Amino acid sequence: MRAQRKKSNTNVYHVIIRGINRQEIFLDNQDFRKFLKEVKRTKKLYQYEVYAYALMPNHVHFIIHDTMENLSTIMQSLNVSYSYYFNQKYERIGHLFENRFKSKNIEDVSYLKNVIRYIHKNPENAGITNNYPWVSYYEYVENKDEITDKNFIMKLFDYNISNFKIFHENYNKNQDLGNSYELISKIEDEEAIKLMKEIANEENLVKIQNYDNDRKYNVIKKFIQIEGIKKVQIARILGISRKTIEKIGKRMPL
Repeated sequence: MRAQRKKSNTNVYHVIIRGINRQEIFLDNQDFRKFLKEVKRTKKLYQYEVYAYALMPNHVHFIIHDTMENLSTIMQSLNVSYSYYFNQKYERIGHLFENRFKSKNIEDVSYLKNVIRYIHKNPENAGITNNYPWVSYYEYVENKDEITDKNFIMKLFDYNISNFKIFHENYNKNQDLGNSYELISKIEDEEAIKLMKEIANEENLVKIQNYDNDRKYNVIKKFIQIEGIKKVQIARILGISRKTIEKIGKRMPL
């Protein structure tokens, strides 16, 4: 039996939904736009607010203000409608998302501000790009009105966008409570090996040592982007020096 979710005193939650087996849930820009369209639809239907979001290739971060206490219904509606679209488009069957979304209560302003910053920095931390468009940061700094309900958050920064930007610029991921924001624990070696074999289509991962430089870079880049895996772990599993893995991580576009 699943434990009942603990209700937030503020009705504000950090929510993560992930592709089943960490598979990608967005394959092109149309997919991202469709998901945001479903967010708009469910916001109108269930009267909730979105304070921040990041749509990553295989998972989504939200900060949701659940004004009507419909969190599970909201997420079920989003997952079902988007899964139907995705399965129809790509001619697939079965579940797209993990069966149960993850959520953490947000009870104070300090944690709220820090998790917003963490979400906005999620693409950068994953080595994707500094200009990744599918995050709410640009709705704030470019004053766009698309998905995000910005008023309450901007009030915390005295309605001063410079304060908001400076707060984000002062981010230090080495001091961040990453796992508490991700709501996941580190992937153990056994699961990491399984995922890496599937991604590389390689039964013997040690063979990657002998790949040419471009092929090695491309496959290790995909490993680094696996949610919950560490670079030191990749180095250990592949029998490749940590320094080499770190170099590949630095080469990835920011």
